[in-house]
This record gives sequence, C-alpha cells and structure tokens, in this order.
Amino acid sequence: MEYINLNNLFPLRSSNFAKDEVFDVAVIGAGVVGTAIFKEFCEQGAKTVLVEKANDILDGASKGNSAILHTGFDAPPDTLEHECIQRGYEEYMKIKDDYNLPFLNTKALVVAWNDEQLGKLNAILKKGLGNGVKELDLLTHEQIIKREPNLSLDAKGAILVHGESLIDPWSAPLAYVKKGINCGGKTAFSHEVQDGSFNGKYWELKTSQKSINAKVVINAAGLYGDIVDKIKGTQDFKIIPRKGQFVIFDETAYNLINSIILPVPTKRTKGVVITKTAFGNILVGPTAEDQESRTDSQTVKETLEDLKNKAFHMLPSLKNHKVTATFAGLRPASDETFYRVSINNDKNWITAGGIRSTGLTSSLGLAKHIFELHDTRYEKNPKADEKVTVPNISEFAPRDNQKEGYGKIVCHCECVTEREIKNACHGELGAGNVGGLKRRTRAMMGRCQGFNCEAAVTQICKNEVENHE
Repeated sequence: MEYINLNNLFPLRSSNFAKDEVFDVAVIGAGVVGTAIFKEFCEQGAKTVLVEKANDILDGASKGNSAILHTGFDAPPDTLEHECIQRGYEEYMKIKDDYNLPFLNTKALVVAWNDEQLGKLNAILKKGLGNGVKELDLLTHEQIIKREPNLSLDAKGAILVHGESLIDPWSAPLAYVKKGINCGGKTAFSHEVQDGSFNGKYWELKTSQKSINAKVVINAAGLYGDIVDKIKGTQDFKIIPRKGQFVIFDETAYNLINSIILPVPTKRTKGVVITKTAFGNILVGPTAEDQESRTDSQTVKETLEDLKNKAFHMLPSLKNHKVTATFAGLRPASDETFYRVSINNDKNWITAGGIRSTGLTSSLGLAKHIFELHDTRYEKNPKADEKVTVPNISEFAPRDNQKEGYGKIVCHCECVTEREIKNACHGELGAGNVGGLKRRTRAMMGRCQGFNCEAAVTQICKNEVENHE
C-alpha cells in the first residue's frame, strides 16, 4: 500500500479578499482569544479579518489545556483577568446552547493535603467570596471522602466550588470563527505576519502570502505576542513560554472522580489538577516549566512519571488504569503575572498579551473588553443574533455514531464515524492539518493513537480532497 502523509493532503489556504481591500480590524492570532475577538467585532458590525500563520485555528497555545470553565474564585482580585473570567463565564453560559457547545457542571474541590495547605483554605474561601463567587463550602475530611470515595485518605480539608465546570476546548473557538464568518468576517490562514507599516489611516501588514490592510490591528498572537508587538514600534512586555505537561488516563478511569480535583495554588501556578475531560478520560496536569523555546512542546519521561506519582498519591486506584496519551502545551506567560492588555491610539493598535491558563474562560469577556477599549461603534451586523452550531464531539451529548446514516465507524477507539471525517474535510473552516482534523473529530486520539485507523482516515481524506478540487 502506498504511504500517504496525512498532513500533505490538506492544501495551503489562501485568502478570499482583494489585496487592496481595507478592513476595519485585523485580528492577529487564531487561538481562543483571537477567535473570540474576531467573533465579537464581526457581530458588532466591524469589517474584520482573522490573520493566522498556521493553516488552521488553535495551532499554538490554545490547543493544549485542562478545558475547565473557571468561576474566577481564585483570580487576582480587582484585576482585568478577574473581570474577564467572570464576564467570559457568563457569556459562555448564555451562548452554549445556541452554539451546541458542551457543558458539564462537575464542581471542583480545592484539596489540602497537609497542615500548611489546610491553614490556607480560609484565606482562599475569603478571596473567593470577595471575588463574588458565593457558592463555596468548606468541607471536612469526612465530607470529602463521602463526595469522593476514591480520593486518598490523606485529604485533610477542601473547598467545594460549585460553579467550576468542564467544556470542550476545541469546539468553542471553532464556533466563534464560524459565527464571525457568518457575520461577514474573512480569514487569512497560512498568512504569517512578518512586518507592517502605519500611514496614519491604516496598517499594511506584510505577511508570508500577501499584504493585509486594516484601520486597526489587534494583537492576539499568544506565544508570539511580544514579537508581533514590536511591529508597532515598541515592545511593552516579554513572553516567557511556560510548558505544561499532561498525562491522560484511559476511559476506564473516568468514574473514579466526581469533581475536578484542584490543588491549593501557589503564586506562580494553579498546580497539578486531576479532572475528567469532555471526551471521557481522566487528565492529570499541568506542570509549569518556564523556557526560552516557543516551539518545544516535547514531553519528558521523568516529569511525566512525577506527574503520575502525584496523581497516584491523590487518587490511588488510578494505578489500575492505563495511560492513553501524554502531551505538553505552552502557555504564553509574560514577565508579569497580569494580562498585558493595552491600546495605542496613535498607532491604532490594541494588544491582548500574556493571556495564560485562564484564557479559555476569559476569552469571551476579554473580547467584549477590547471592543469597549476600541471605543468605535459600528452598525450591528443583522446576523449577530442568528444561531450557529458546531458538531458535538464530547461525551456530554449524543455523538454522530448515534444518528442514522453515519456510514461506518472509522476510529473505533473514539467511535468516530466516516461522516464526521468527511465533513471535517470541507468548508471554509474544514481541517487545515492533522491536528485540526483530530480536534474536529477525535479521530486517532484514543488508545491506539491512530495505529489502527490512520490509514483509513488518510484514505477518506484523500478521496474527499481529490473529489472536491
């Protein structure tokens, strides 16, 4: 059988607008923050283009996270991060049903494992209440074990956070871009922004394909945010990539916990979490390792072993379940702990930098904040209130294999259908690379990691691409 590289099947995307076209707004970066900003400005009536150097959305920091919708109970008080987390949470709750986005309220336990951590719980509770999160309860050891019978008996106390929930981290940004396009927004994938110049009226962004003109630029470039910011003439912050390694346990472990198990956080990191995922697994992580490289997301065997051992201490019966996958994500931490959001009115430039692990929750709130910061009003798009849905790939709702006419199951580990793979290959937001295909379908992400289905998936994609050229 001829070997076909699956990545080579996805054609390089080109833009669908004229070179001399001038946009109201160009959003650089198609991570969760950039896609949310794109959606907001398109809905509000701004002529907007989403510019991304990769061939698909979520190719950078946003593709790897713990997928928790945070309440902001432990956010720094009276900060933009705190404000945007709570606005983002509220907005997600408003739109999730219209977009067919999954949501599971598992609640979370902030668990103290020693006397020092136990002594910090009252301060965390006070902080959470001060942050406006009212549904918080202090639990005793006995109450913890009653709620989580598989948890280690070393748990000394905990705070129950009622609002913490699980979502699908990949379908939400896909929905945001789809909504933006439905409102007339344009996309420019595989357009790496390399330089730019401002003539006093609009920017000319020079990219790897062609120039893009826009009156206002919004920098949401994530791990490359500080580099992109230099284009405006000054650099106000430095990105320090922070690697977070994760271990994913088999679906057989899914029912070992009922809640998200959070650690007592430190000033530097939220710490190692044990949580269910939207896809039926148990996830453990992340680590927090600062590094220079913006691309090195390799896992380290010793670090993963340490993660597993920490998880086994907290959840002993996890030892009886296999590890399905490991991965690492890079978070765009900066030289300061707060969000690096600023506006340069002289240059018509807005920066949304240093958006770390809370970006998945805060993105919708941050988008609204940036639109307000922009302080220009447009005629609201007439399609702004229309519903736009994305296919469900979570375990929280019926999957495609439960509906008639799906063809056949191609990826048996994750129950991905032939129809899902075909659909993921098409449209303006069809998969642009292998990662994009996985994030739209879950194909090749199960126990065998594609060993048994990659050839079949590749053949389906090859046929779909060739038949629609």
